[in-house]
Amino acid sequence: MTDSPSASLLRTPGLVDGHIHPDKTSWGGPWLSRRPAASLADLIENDRATQAAYRSSVEDRAHALFTRALANGTFGMRAHVDVSSELGTANVEGVRAAAERFGEDLTVQIVAFPQFGLLTNPGTLDAMAAALASGADLVGGIDPGGIEGDLHGHLDAIFGLADRAGRDLDIHLHDGGEDGLAQIREIAKRTIASGRQGRVTIGHAFAVCDASLPSLGETLDRVAEAGIWIATCALGADPVPDLDRLEHHGVRVVAGSDGVRDSWSPFGTGSMVDRAHLLAYRTGALTDADLERAFRIASTAGAEMLGLTEITDWTERSDTRLEFDAQHIAQLVTDRPAPIRVLRGGREIR
Repeated sequence: MTDSPSASLLRTPGLVDGHIHPDKTSWGGPWLSRRPAASLADLIENDRATQAAYRSSVEDRAHALFTRALANGTFGMRAHVDVSSELGTANVEGVRAAAERFGEDLTVQIVAFPQFGLLTNPGTLDAMAAALASGADLVGGIDPGGIEGDLHGHLDAIFGLADRAGRDLDIHLHDGGEDGLAQIREIAKRTIASGRQGRVTIGHAFAVCDASLPSLGETLDRVAEAGIWIATCALGADPVPDLDRLEHHGVRVVAGSDGVRDSWSPFGTGSMVDRAHLLAYRTGALTDADLERAFRIASTAGAEMLGLTEITDWTERSDTRLEFDAQHIAQLVTDRPAPIRVLRGGREIR
């Protein structure tokens, strides 16, 4: 990524949100007051109640958020969308309908996400299989140990579904400590055994953020060997990875918004420039190179994960690009301006 020849006009590649939950957002609606939550289980139950109480549709709320994100230069998203025995495939269909309203301007990959449990919520695996025929692209998972209580049973189910459907996987993993690292190593083992190198993502992966864990180095080597992507969101008090260390081990990282103005959090703007800023801030970025890396993680790295070659192969002459009133990527990440022009395939979106 280089500076524009103009001192005040900076051209950059487009942005990619590598981990977002558009079916949960309240964007475009009235202010949502959040309930207290002391645990992951509390957050999930709060979300269940909030989703049931929304008066606007999944499609309308997701469309409002997508509109905001696209205006701020996001061309691609990895969207985790709830699927369960109670919800069926309705949320997937709503998010897919919202995405289709943008045509080729916005690329949305949908993960069928069993947030309310898979083995612990009978009927959800069948709903996930149906979701793959109703607009979902990838198979999701959630904390095989901490939520499901059955590491091998959960991974058997989601890898089996992915095998039958010929799909990739993107797995939420909040579990920390050595147990979290052991789960990550098992995912890496199964990724290699199934020939999915480069086609599996682990979201959050809080265990790899703990430098005190004895098996961290070994785990990162396994992750790199399997080509697993790590998606981080730099949220609030959540752990963030040591980017230098992951880079040293050859682990690839992408950034995402996670929840945007949903029951989990009042924060989020739909801007991946903002997210790059948060990632840089949380990881102690100081040099221009540190700030540029945060932008790269929020743009070309995510594009590589999604297979968006128009972003990964970007040059200043590309007809898919962003233009900012800024002199340098480092300044852009620090100041967080909105783009003054958003172009995809030569179409001016903003």
